[in-house]
Amino acid sequence: MEAVRRIGNNIILSIELLLNNGFPSRLNPFYHLGSLTFFFFWIVLVSGIYVFIFFETSVAGAYPSVEYMTHDQWWLAGIMRSLHRYASDAAVISIFLHMLREFFRDHHRGVRWFSWITGVPTLWLVVILGITGYWLVWDQLAQYVALATAEMVDWIPMIPSVMVFNFLDNQITDRFFTLMAFLHLLGLPVALVFLLWTHVSRISQIDFNPPRPLATGAFLTLLVLSLVKPAVSHAPVQAGHSPMVLNLDWFYLNIYPLVDVMGPGWAWGISTGVTALLLMLPWMPAKKEQPAAEVNLEHCNGCGQCAKDCPYGSISMRRRTDGKKSEFEPTVNPTLCTACGICSGSCVSSNPFRMANATLKTGIEMPWFTVDALRQEVKSKLGALSGAGRVMVFGCEHGMDVTTLQDPGVAVVSLPCSGMLPPSMLDYVLKNGAEGVLVTGCRDGDCYHRFGNTWTEQRLSGEREPELFKRVDRARVVEFRVSDSSGERQALRQRLEAFRRSLSPSA
Repeated sequence: MEAVRRIGNNIILSIELLLNNGFPSRLNPFYHLGSLTFFFFWIVLVSGIYVFIFFETSVAGAYPSVEYMTHDQWWLAGIMRSLHRYASDAAVISIFLHMLREFFRDHHRGVRWFSWITGVPTLWLVVILGITGYWLVWDQLAQYVALATAEMVDWIPMIPSVMVFNFLDNQITDRFFTLMAFLHLLGLPVALVFLLWTHVSRISQIDFNPPRPLATGAFLTLLVLSLVKPAVSHAPVQAGHSPMVLNLDWFYLNIYPLVDVMGPGWAWGISTGVTALLLMLPWMPAKKEQPAAEVNLEHCNGCGQCAKDCPYGSISMRRRTDGKKSEFEPTVNPTLCTACGICSGSCVSSNPFRMANATLKTGIEMPWFTVDALRQEVKSKLGALSGAGRVMVFGCEHGMDVTTLQDPGVAVVSLPCSGMLPPSMLDYVLKNGAEGVLVTGCRDGDCYHRFGNTWTEQRLSGEREPELFKRVDRARVVEFRVSDSSGERQALRQRLEAFRRSLSPSA
């Protein structure tokens, strides 16, 4: 499984790099698949409400009302119908790519298992929503879907095998369409909203909207597609006749050819097997997380910056329990903590100039990699630097392997996330033997821990606490982020060498 993930991750990184050549990194669609899905759902909702205004919820009126929208009011209702169709397909594509990317990028295991598990029934619900939408058109495709679905339902042992005869004998009533309309327009969407809320409930600071230029481009693409290739119906239902030619929507109706070829039992078996596999993936194998962050109240001033910066909502503030002056203290939920260390980088007490002759204690830190241990590693590696153009490189273990950059004039320290780096550590490095500092990490817009890049950049620019000291010469600090791909590794080496030459022409 690890080999599959590694190969898939390389493919994803290559696709993202290709897209970065055509888009600014902040507009790369692969970095916004989740928010794009929400955007497509908004289009589906608005267009669906408009279409329903003209839809007749009856056996006799369903098909003519859809045809009226498609042909007589093509200039608005027809476009809305097409937008409804294509935005629904786009949502399935973005969900599928989102799941692939999260799997290959290893974002589905460990404490992130909950979001993955709740995403699986969400996908099922989206597909069922699409299927009920096709039923409502009541054309020959709807007839085919209804018959195949009835076969699958009748195959279930606990259910009497009578449903299919309702469609074969043309016994469908207006009450059926009322039920389908209720499910498609209210029942299933409400359930979907609940599942989506559950899906993101363990993630903090969610941006549900994609960047405006990306959203605009996506909408215009769907609009052009709706004008160039409008969604149309098949011929009306003919009781007792099987449709000969069908244009399947493979995003929603891919299970039905299996019913035709292999029978409902195999279709259920394959669907259940794929679902079970998806649900088991977070434990194939299980990810071993490092111990969660720990709070040292003796060195905590209760500022709450660690809670603000945590990407996973694992830190919350509560009333102070030790009687000290500050009103609040942080508390860590270990079931949500990914041990990224961003909270350590956000703590004002994580200052390497403090407690110079003793073990450095900070308000919140990783028990397996304390800020004191970081200071000791930095101090040791600074002592080994020699020559001109001496640079300390801080890297992220999820980006490029920075150990390959080490030489007599370059010292490297790998962090669980670049966001763990306290800004004051850069000042410490420059005052203790290095001429410059290079901070690298995951590719821009693609931080493994979501906000590590962003918070680091804002801290170094003075936009976020704790700020880089103003006395630090910013010309001696460089940020350059890449993934661990061959072309970008070379780009980082070239940037490092150029930086060293700028610090000392003899380097």
